[in-house]
This record gives sequence, C-alpha cells and structure tokens, in this order.
Amino acid sequence: MRSLTTPLAVAVLVYLAICAAMFVFQRALIYLPHAGIAVGQATKLSAPASELWVSTRPHDGPKALIYFGGNAEDVSRNLPSFAEAFADCALYLLHYRGFGGSPGRPSEDALHEDALALFDKVHASHPDVAVLGRSLGSGVAVRLASQRPVARLLLVTPYDSLEDLAVRHYPIFPVRWLLLDKFESWRFAPAVGVPTLLVAAEHDEIVPRASTEQLLSRFGSGIATLKVIPGAGHNDLSDSPHYLEWLKAAL
Repeated sequence: MRSLTTPLAVAVLVYLAICAAMFVFQRALIYLPHAGIAVGQATKLSAPASELWVSTRPHDGPKALIYFGGNAEDVSRNLPSFAEAFADCALYLLHYRGFGGSPGRPSEDALHEDALALFDKVHASHPDVAVLGRSLGSGVAVRLASQRPVARLLLVTPYDSLEDLAVRHYPIFPVRWLLLDKFESWRFAPAVGVPTLLVAAEHDEIVPRASTEQLLSRFGSGIATLKVIPGAGHNDLSDSPHYLEWLKAAL
C-alpha cells in the first residue's frame, strides 16, 4: 500500500506546487514587456499612478486613433504603416506599464485606468476618436468603449474572455480560481453602441474562432461585424493586405 500511496502523494504535491507557481507568476505569463521603443517619437501621458510612454503621430483635425497592442508587442513598430493607412488621424499607441520604458507593473485594472486617462486626454483635442485593440489589447479596448464616447471600435484577434482562453490552454488546472486578470470582454460588449469590426485570423493558434464568435454574439444587434483573414495565423495576420485595408475602410 505504501508503494502506491507515496507516488500519489508526490503527484499531488507536484500538482499543488504547479498551481501555486501559476498563481504567483501568472502575470509574468500574461504580460511579456519589451524594454525600449523601436520606432518614432513618444510623449509622456500622466496616468493615475505614473507617467507612461505613448508613441504618437500628431495630426491636426477632429480624428484620432488610439491603439492597444498585444501582450508582447512594441506598439511603436506600427507607426509607419498606421501613418500611411490612417493619414487623416492623429495616432496614439500606448506602451503599457512595464512596456517600452513605461514605469510600473501591468495588470487588468492598471491597463484600464491608463486607457481611460489616454482617451480623456486625446478626446479633449480630437472629438472623433476610434479605438483599435489587438489580442490582449482587444479586452482593454472593449472595456474602454463601454465607458467612453468612442466613435468606432476595431478589434483584431479578439477573445470572449482571457479566462476562457486560459481554461482552454491549461485544462487540467483550476484556472478560474487562480486567474486575477480575466479580461471579460463579454461583460462589456453589450454596453458598446458604436460600429464595431472584429478581425480574426483563419488559422489562429492562440484565440480560437469560437471565442471570437462568442464575443461577436455579445454585441447588440447590428453593432458588430466579423471578417476573417484567409490563411493567416495569430501573429502574422497583419502581413495580409486585407489587414490595413479592412481597418481603413472601417474608419
């Protein structure tokens, strides 16, 4: 009996240790900050807890585009292509806390606070503000659009909730109990009342199509549409000519 009990006890201890490690280090698994800003100029945003860096392309006029990127993205790398595609928009690309030299540590609530602060600053100068969120940033964008007068909402590889994605990727662990930052886009989508475009990749290996379609169903009737980039994966869909073409048309 002892020979059977001991391996079982060891397995249970190992399982519990992994659960503990996942809980303690979960934000290191979600957020993968980069150290610098590769492209263009950046300005400082006075946020609730600190001053964050925002990559910008100034432009006079009523229109602006705010961009929230993925969990490992240097958003400044989008400046050249965005400046060409959205020529009549001022551009504001947020470097999350811990990213691109922005101080602090990222979390769902921190990113939301910073998104609100950035929108309020931009909207004071540009009454027509579109918001674009990609991957992790889609959750930031949806929540913001539910609470501020966003003109249009663009979501690239969006998910219904980060919690559901985590359950899919780690099915043998009690993720729902462990996860602190759940990014429940489904909870905020019904409050969004502006035209919304969801762009998915046909072969997305990170965000299953089912998760994107679930999010689509959360919006009110006639609010959101879904377009799928053929042959693309999660990280390379922006290489497709459809990517900027569809985003530009939505604006």
